[in-house]
Amino acid sequence: MRALFSVSDKTGVVDFAKELVNLGWEIIATGGTMKLLQDAGLTVINISEITGFPEICDGRVKTLHPKVHGGLLGRRDLESHLSQLKENGIEFIDMVCVNLYPFKQTIAKADVTMEDAIENIDIGGPSMLRSAAKNYKDVTVVCDPSDYAQIIAEVQATGNTTVQTRLQLSAKAYTHTAEYDSMIATYMRKAAGLNEKLFLEFDLVQGLRYGENPHQNAKFYQSAETGSYSLANAKQLNGKELSYNNIQDANAALCIAREFDEPFCVGLKHMNPCGAAIGTDVVDAWTKAYEADKVSIFGGIVAVNREVTREAAELMKPIFLEIIMAPSFSEGALEVLCTKKNLRLLQVDMSKDNSVVNQFVSVNGGLLVQDLDKQTVEVTADMCVTEAKPTAEQVVDLNFGWRIVKHVKSNAIVAVKDGKTVGVGAGQMNRVGSAEIALKQAQAAGFTKGLVLASDGFFPFDDTVTLASQYGVTAIVQPGGSVRDEDSIKKADECGITMVCTGMRHFKH
Repeated sequence: MRALFSVSDKTGVVDFAKELVNLGWEIIATGGTMKLLQDAGLTVINISEITGFPEICDGRVKTLHPKVHGGLLGRRDLESHLSQLKENGIEFIDMVCVNLYPFKQTIAKADVTMEDAIENIDIGGPSMLRSAAKNYKDVTVVCDPSDYAQIIAEVQATGNTTVQTRLQLSAKAYTHTAEYDSMIATYMRKAAGLNEKLFLEFDLVQGLRYGENPHQNAKFYQSAETGSYSLANAKQLNGKELSYNNIQDANAALCIAREFDEPFCVGLKHMNPCGAAIGTDVVDAWTKAYEADKVSIFGGIVAVNREVTREAAELMKPIFLEIIMAPSFSEGALEVLCTKKNLRLLQVDMSKDNSVVNQFVSVNGGLLVQDLDKQTVEVTADMCVTEAKPTAEQVVDLNFGWRIVKHVKSNAIVAVKDGKTVGVGAGQMNRVGSAEIALKQAQAAGFTKGLVLASDGFFPFDDTVTLASQYGVTAIVQPGGSVRDEDSIKKADECGITMVCTGMRHFKH
């Protein structure tokens, strides 16, 4: 039995080859792999001895030869194949252990050049993997060091791997080369300015109990490019597995938390904030967010952008919550919260990341792709379009409301006061309807004076301003851009309301 080795990732390869040699296998190898194995004391056949041809073109050509691919592709059960191999002096190769040039690591370098990238495009490696994978009934193909132990165990037991294992390894090899080719194609297409194809790579994180509803199957996959504020990289410290709806809601909460540098807390239900607040510390932020809507937060999700302390944990513990997310939890907080066995505690990287991230939304038969809405214009006094100018305190609340409303389902209206939400109107078919929900909620909670109102889109009519004036709103932030902006500005002037226009809308469908 013969095995051909040619690896870039040399993790565990020496021990793997030693085990095969001890089991009576011959080892063939290329270049650096051959030297590594020889230095470890193994007898290794140089690939050039097999092909009768030297490595040429700086190693670009070394395994692209009939004596390699004939030995891999020849079928043991066909007499015609056997006779042709014998006539041409080709011997079988029973195993290929290959992984590919580090193209991904190369293009991740800040100073990478096209020349560097091209020289790290593997040609012979994928060819050997594909040949061996095609002939899996006779050939074992290995591209992942994590498979070495299973392979050795099977060879020790029966002299070879099982057909089922070879089939699984074949599928794994084709996946490996498909991902590799996709990565190269994406890089080259970007350099060439082509965009009519989209290649995506996602790895399974976990199967889910069900989707949005119990009759729907679901799985959670992780993008190859995950960063901060990502559940895919979160560390679960307590509680049962996340559900589909948990993941959706938790992701929405993290997107809101990303907006704030000051201590912040948001409670969220059904992908909309039910209470959000900035504070002097995590305890203050939680207290304000909870007081913003004590009813809706039942069974909700909480995200804070500071370490959860024991004091904060003791305030959160009596409330029925599905998830608490934070960059960290103190030992005292874990002692308090881990007594609730079903409460999911997630430690999430909340470091700042300004990279452009794509957002994918599936539609029947297609996929929508856009930049994630990470831009937020800072609200300033010079954006004011009314006679009444904002106070310094109002500017703070205008900025707070503006950063919250962009994450509420459109049409979206948020009422805020003193750095916390007091009313949220989400997802209505008309803007004044959303405003009415938010303002009635604020009124019911006793907030009737000095409110700030934020709108994710412009006002097509002055009816929202008229309604706002009846509920104690004194300042409004909206993007502007309606052909009837002047109607709303005039109404605001009549009511003595300050209005600022940011020039940027934040629809969220």
